[in-house]
Amino acid sequence: MKHYEAPHKDPIDGVKLKDLKLIPDERGRLMEILRSDEEFFEKFGQLYITSNYPGVVKAWHYHKIQCDNVVCVKGMIKLALFDNREGSPTRKRLNEFFLGDHNRKLVHIPAGVWHGWKCISETESLVVNIPTELYNYKNPDEFRLPFDSDEIPYDWKVKMG
Repeated sequence: MKHYEAPHKDPIDGVKLKDLKLIPDERGRLMEILRSDEEFFEKFGQLYITSNYPGVVKAWHYHKIQCDNVVCVKGMIKLALFDNREGSPTRKRLNEFFLGDHNRKLVHIPAGVWHGWKCISETESLVVNIPTELYNYKNPDEFRLPFDSDEIPYDWKVKMG
């Protein structure tokens, strides 16, 4: 039987969180996601949006060069991170973040950290990623494992209790 670790409360080394402020008025809402004058902004590669149907897990992957800046702008996701970087002070640490309509945050994920998410809302979630690098179609900086890999001690099931 696979042994699962409890996610750690302290962030993995290099992971940064930013609370996002939603500014409503009679016309609608505005929410800044990432600014080039923020301390953890590195550079802009591209921006993309991905959708996730309820219950779908998109995991696991990491990048050797690219850092990701992830925010869920619609619905809710459970974002899981696993640090397996050689020499990292937080090696083997798991993090878990609940992001979206009820918890507006941006998560900066450094290169080398495994990550993935699961849509936990009753409707489709929309995730915006602002990576530091352009996607290279011929030689992608993307390394994958299945969502249920034995190499990462994480269980995507709902934790009751």
